[in-house]
Amino acid sequence: MLEPLLPKGAKAGRPPVWSRRLLIDGIRFRVRTGVPWRDVPAEYGPWARI
Repeated sequence: MLEPLLPKGAKAGRPPVWSRRLLIDGIRFRVRTGVPWRDVPAEYGPWARI
């Protein structure tokens, strides 16, 4: 549903570490639950990098 709204990235530069879908899911989880970034599940990546 969100895929058409995401920008098409250029292939130049560093490849992404996480998929855009995973990042959006992590942000939605954080906003929905109101937990601090440190308490977001590890599946969304380390809190220090987000």
